[in-house]
Amino acid sequence: MPSAGILILILKIAVIAVTVLLVASLTALTRGNYKLHGRINWGVFGLTVLALIGLEVIARLSSPDLFSDHFRAHQAEEALRVHLFFSLPAALLLPLMLFTGLRHRRTIHVSLGIVFLVLWAGTFVTGVFFLPHEMP
Repeated sequence: MPSAGILILILKIAVIAVTVLLVASLTALTRGNYKLHGRINWGVFGLTVLALIGLEVIARLSSPDLFSDHFRAHQAEEALRVHLFFSLPAALLLPLMLFTGLRHRRTIHVSLGIVFLVLWAGTFVTGVFFLPHEMP
C-alpha cells in the first residue's frame, strides 16, 4: 500500500486535473458552447467521484489510521480541517449542479456555480499548497 504522503500527492494531481477541466468548461461556456460545457462537467463529476471513492476505500476500509497518523506527524491537522471546510461542500454541490444543469434551471445552476467556484478555489489552494505530501 502506498504511504499517505504518496496518496495525497495523487489527490493533488487529481485536483489539478479537475481544475484544468473546470477552466475548459468555463471556456466552453463563455463561447456559448453549452453542450460541451455540460459534457466536460460530467468529466469533472466523474473524476471527483472516483477520487472520493478511492480515498474513502483506502482511508476508511483498508487503513483507517493512515491519514490521521500522517497529518499528526506533519502537524497538519488544522490544514486538513481548513481544506475539508472547502472541499466537502464543493463535493456536495456537484450533483446539484449536474441536476440543475440537465434540467435547464439556469438561475439556480448559475448561483450554485458561483458558490462552487469559490469553494473550489479554496479546495485548490488548501489542497495543493498546504497539505503535506511525499515525492516518490
